[in-house]
Amino acid sequence: MRIFGCLPHVLLLLVQTKSKKTLARPGVKNIVLVEGVRTPFLLSGTTYANLMPHDLARAALQGLLNKTSLPKDAVDYIIYGIVIQEVKTSNVAREAALGAGFSDKIPAHTVTMACISSNQAMTSAVGLIAAGQCDAVVAGGAEFMSDVPIRHSRKMRKTMLALNRAKTLGQKLSLIGSIRMSHLSPELPAVAEFSTAETMGHSADRLAAAFGVSRLEQDEFALRSHTLAKKAQDDGLLEDVITFKVPGRDIVSKDNGIRPSSMEQMAKLKPAFVKPHGTVTAANSSFLTDGASAVLIMSEEKALAMGYKPKAYLRDFVYVSQDPKDQLLLGPTYSTPKVLERAGLSMSDIDVFEFHEAFAGQIMANLKAMDSDWFGQTYMGRKAKVGTPPMDKFNLWGGSLSLGHPFGATGCRLVTTVAHRLKKEGGQYGLVAACAAGGQGHAMVIEAYPQ
Repeated sequence: MRIFGCLPHVLLLLVQTKSKKTLARPGVKNIVLVEGVRTPFLLSGTTYANLMPHDLARAALQGLLNKTSLPKDAVDYIIYGIVIQEVKTSNVAREAALGAGFSDKIPAHTVTMACISSNQAMTSAVGLIAAGQCDAVVAGGAEFMSDVPIRHSRKMRKTMLALNRAKTLGQKLSLIGSIRMSHLSPELPAVAEFSTAETMGHSADRLAAAFGVSRLEQDEFALRSHTLAKKAQDDGLLEDVITFKVPGRDIVSKDNGIRPSSMEQMAKLKPAFVKPHGTVTAANSSFLTDGASAVLIMSEEKALAMGYKPKAYLRDFVYVSQDPKDQLLLGPTYSTPKVLERAGLSMSDIDVFEFHEAFAGQIMANLKAMDSDWFGQTYMGRKAKVGTPPMDKFNLWGGSLSLGHPFGATGCRLVTTVAHRLKKEGGQYGLVAACAAGGQGHAMVIEAYPQ
């Protein structure tokens, strides 16, 4: 199944005015996205290399304050998502909030849910507002892959802790004498499933093979992502990106991983995970990325009272979970029909789709699963297939393959992008969907705010 032909050059000429019903419900509080920002997403090991995760989170929060002129005590709560935590700042939400100058009276907590960590931060914010606990919540996410915790082996850790407790010189010398060369081998972190010990790249390769996704299809999709991202960047559409003066380094104002190549160059790359016959390569996978994002979420009533013009309504959302071995990355396939059902919408009602691109093979496998009656009937208990998003509505400003994927920060980027695209393209409903480690997934419906 070849989904792609030429790139959709004339899409923005087809802006339509929609007249669909609103998803507002009697007696249910309207919750709005007021603003969303992010630091430039940079390849790990580049300009952000000497920072820490809370530095990036702080920059995103300061960018949000600058863009909204929000009083620093006007927020009720702050929630941040992160995946690989720096031990010194385990509650990165609190440290970043204090660093950004928010009132120290504002509580803050940190969540982790793999690649949907900031999605969880946002929906937790929605829950707090819906429950009447808060009127204004800042949610966000950060990831810093330039410096990840590398631990001593467990035997070495136990010896060092025992040394710390030892009271006599004899006890200390005895413990030091017990250290062997093998104890000095470090434990390196890996983007792998704890339950299966399989790296995500291997899972993506197996998933692509299971759904018959060719190397050519994956490379075509990756090239599409980079080409669309470059056009969006050049056209000034990525308006959520803030300028950030990196301490001791340059001022950064744009993502640096967008690199349109050619099919010929991409075809030369060797498989990155399953060798020699795999189809997942460095060119059709998302890259290790540093970055942070932040969004301001309010009750509509509070936003209007403070003089804000919201960007979008945050409507129904779902979380799903599947077998982490064979269906690790199929979150969008399972979450999309569920969230549409909750909202009372069909696939054809959605004007803007933004799916997280972990790997081109993962996206293509999801699209093929969604287009399969057999998969819908066998695995999802449906009478027929889910149906696929039209490519002329899908990730039109690039995606994680090209813009970058700081694990904890991507969800906020997806939601903010939907809000901006709905305004630009004249649509009414957008849908965000993402997969995550552990076989989990998320989807949310976003409704355009009346112009």
